[in-house]
Amino acid sequence: MSLDINTVRQRFPSLSRPAIFFDNPGGTQIAKPALDRMVTYLTDTNANHAGPFATSIASDAIIYEAHQAVADFFNANRAEEIVFGANMTSLTFHISRSLACTWNPGDTIVVTRLDHDANVTPWVLAAEDRDCQVLYVDFNLEDGTLDLDQLSEALETKPRLVAVGYASNALGTINPLKEVTGMAHSSGALVYVDAVHYAPHGPIDVQDLDCDFLVCSAYKFFGPHVGMLYGKHELLDQLTAYKVRPAPSTPPGKFQTGTQNFEGIAGLLGALEYLEWLGEKYGTAGSGGDYSNRRLCLKQAMTAISAYETQLSRALLEVLEETPGVTIYGPRNISRLDERVPTFAFTLAGFTPRQVAEELGRRDIFVWDGNYYALQITESLGLEESGGMVRVGPVHYNTVEEIQKFGEVMGEIAITKDK
Repeated sequence: MSLDINTVRQRFPSLSRPAIFFDNPGGTQIAKPALDRMVTYLTDTNANHAGPFATSIASDAIIYEAHQAVADFFNANRAEEIVFGANMTSLTFHISRSLACTWNPGDTIVVTRLDHDANVTPWVLAAEDRDCQVLYVDFNLEDGTLDLDQLSEALETKPRLVAVGYASNALGTINPLKEVTGMAHSSGALVYVDAVHYAPHGPIDVQDLDCDFLVCSAYKFFGPHVGMLYGKHELLDQLTAYKVRPAPSTPPGKFQTGTQNFEGIAGLLGALEYLEWLGEKYGTAGSGGDYSNRRLCLKQAMTAISAYETQLSRALLEVLEETPGVTIYGPRNISRLDERVPTFAFTLAGFTPRQVAEELGRRDIFVWDGNYYALQITESLGLEESGGMVRVGPVHYNTVEEIQKFGEVMGEIAITKDK
């Protein structure tokens, strides 16, 4: 069953505002079940961990259920493979420090120029601390795809780790992650996946991918600002965690430093409950794969979202190609929309990216401009000094009609260049 967008949009209170939210790559709007979970947590179960009284017991039950729900979302083997933290960046810095303890001087670490800097700099700094070499894998400037030949060459060095993104937060490219993981493991490397930008757009199965770590943030898929990390249990169990005493010595607690953002984790649970509802309502038989119960509903939800967003990608690509003066960066093949998420970056001749974003903002169309912390991309494309790119990123609560309105406004902006 296709999504009923009017029903979907009713689940997002902020969408009652007369605006078009295409700023979603920087953070989606929050679903009402996530808001409800946070309010209920703070009013009914607000307490710290492991107390022998009612509110603490209830709080711990919610946090336990959130671990289970994220394990279902990722198709992890067990809830203990899920670590919560402030955000993806903080979790990555934490794990990079732990992994670096296993590295030796002269070891190689591989990162890509297609990644958000949060999956680059933590590894670069850790490598510097351990006197290791960092190899960068480029992307193809023409179509925004990862250079797999260059990755293959880098893997000949037998690196300790490959850090790679699931989808580019700037260009929308979906990397062939299962292939990358297989290549990396064949060379003996661990694989650390940044799934922040992919998570709101498609199903994730860490067992099928066979990645060693995968990390994302709930505010990118309709929840609050909370980060979550999946790690294979045997790796989390073996690694040294930098923590205070007498924190737990086993995962996931050994990596969860300080008092957690319990209300945020409750909101994350609510966001996943929203997706579970979406899967129950709009999932089709056979679309969720070989799963059951909540895992099946979540996979069906993300499969339905992916199918609907293909329509958005098609409409947005057509609108941008029809706008005079627009240069699109990244994948542009309309017959291969399954290899990208509906995030598009472009420039408009005669305007800086900030000017385009300001003009759109005046008409209540919200987009981002700049480099979005994907600094290697704007530098590689030669756009960093000129202000980067404009980024427009619909998600499943957006509509083709909103894209058409965006196209009309872009046309109006374009013809003002010579006035």
